[in-house]
Amino acid sequence: MNYMKKIIAILVFFTVANLSAQKTSFSDKALAEKMVTLDGKQISFENILNEYKGKTVVIDVWASWCSDCIKGMPNVKKLQEEYGNEDTVFLFLSLDRVEDSWHKGIEKYNVEGEHYFIQAGWKASKFCADIELDWIPRYMIVDKEGNIAYYKAIKANDEQFINHLKFLQ
Repeated sequence: MNYMKKIIAILVFFTVANLSAQKTSFSDKALAEKMVTLDGKQISFENILNEYKGKTVVIDVWASWCSDCIKGMPNVKKLQEEYGNEDTVFLFLSLDRVEDSWHKGIEKYNVEGEHYFIQAGWKASKFCADIELDWIPRYMIVDKEGNIAYYKAIKANDEQFINHLKFLQ
């Protein structure tokens, strides 16, 4: 039975991959964008990804002012419980307007994972432009080699998104 589940997951993965044209890598401009760590240091998005190379990275672009982001947090926590391990990292990229709101949001909503602040803001961010960000929350998956494995989900309980995450485990 477990064998059949894996076969079905593989078939779903390739079917979805073939049906949806999606980006598989980030642009040089997106990779060069500076983000802010919890302790106030600047780091490029490329260096953030390099820190987690060899791991599956689940990206959640969110903000503490975003009601859909907050409503989706219980589903993110379920994903963390089910798929969080030493080979999977949950990376939260905040579009809060100021760092103080970002820090307070992490604490208020008990957001566990790796945190970075998109200092440029939604409109000026090369990262946001590169991923064609039109809504938050936005969920993505980066595989162990650093390629974009799943480009766009706006709900953490999206079935295709979860199937991709399962496949990469």
